[in-house]
Amino acid sequence: MPSISWRARIVQASPIRKLKPLADQAKRAGKRVYHLNIGQPDIPTPTEYFDGIRQAAQGVLAYSPSQGLEEALDALAEYYRTFDIALSRDEMIITTGGSEAITFALLAVTDVGDQILVPEPYYTNYNSYAQITGIQIVPIETRAEDGFRLPDRKSIEAKITPKTKAILFCNPGNPTGVVYTRAELEMLAEIARAHNLYLIADEVYREFTYDGAQAISVLQLSGIEDRAILVDSISKRFSACGARIGVIASKNSSVMESALKFAQARLSPPTLEQYGLIHLLRSSRYRDFVREMIAEFTRRRDVVYTELQTMPGVICAKPQGAFYVTAKLPVEDAEHFARWLLTDFSFENETVMLAPAAEFYATPGKGRDEVRIAYVLNVDALKRAMKVLREALLSYTKTR
Repeated sequence: MPSISWRARIVQASPIRKLKPLADQAKRAGKRVYHLNIGQPDIPTPTEYFDGIRQAAQGVLAYSPSQGLEEALDALAEYYRTFDIALSRDEMIITTGGSEAITFALLAVTDVGDQILVPEPYYTNYNSYAQITGIQIVPIETRAEDGFRLPDRKSIEAKITPKTKAILFCNPGNPTGVVYTRAELEMLAEIARAHNLYLIADEVYREFTYDGAQAISVLQLSGIEDRAILVDSISKRFSACGARIGVIASKNSSVMESALKFAQARLSPPTLEQYGLIHLLRSSRYRDFVREMIAEFTRRRDVVYTELQTMPGVICAKPQGAFYVTAKLPVEDAEHFARWLLTDFSFENETVMLAPAAEFYATPGKGRDEVRIAYVLNVDALKRAMKVLREALLSYTKTR
């Protein structure tokens, strides 16, 4: 039998999704499972988005241009202008989700065997993108006890080698909920300039900030126009994860010309979904929708964080953004605990599904006692899920 590729062998299974068979089994056994493992908001997608699709759904469903529909690019440019980010059509490419945007960015600025620096813990699929493109993630250590803030410049620069080509970071952060300060971002910009690196910012949670925190875009930093790359997605801010509409943007024409060749190879991003985006962004409703969504996620964040603070042995930083919290639990093996929740535990016939955090790290052994919790359920469901989690921790730690 022919062998599969080295790439297929090394790409990891998703730690967010790999316990799904156990959750399905628990449901078949009659348990209610609270899904805190995946960043799928339960808030209905704005009706204006579907209106745009319905209005366009006639005639021939054709390819869109590889770069995206001009009307969609113009609508996005207007959206970014509200954040003082000036982008022209040729400085943006619409991608099939943020995942493709990140992959295009890595393909454009790295070669096989190169390295990128990433603050850990990080969105676990960065591992897959790196493995697919044949590069290595070199972690920058951050800690729950320090609120997952970036270390000092010297610590970051110590990670740089001749193979280092870029720094990739998520702001606001998945899985930590951290929002980097301007000082932290300026430090990264200075490092990028000093060592001739690209700075790739994953900003899909831009609007999700709390308690007065502000998410500063990489394209708002001065003096790095030639090396700043923005990757983005509409999945979270418009509760449209299935639309698969993302963006890669940069002032560097060589980066964008390279990304366009990759975009041409995959032909086009989704056509109908772009019409949904155009109609939504041209309506007055989307700003109200985002404001209401952030207010709701603030309430959810407060429920989860407050409850975690009362659980013995749990350590977590208060999330400033996104809709996740990474929590250190009083367990030795969080994956074993997450599996046990689905296979052996129930409280009043209910249990919870968590994402073990070890695979959000590149450093072996890190995150084994941590989980990522996505507070994407309504407030009442989250209150109940936190009660179930409290009972589970008490039961689990008593027997071990």
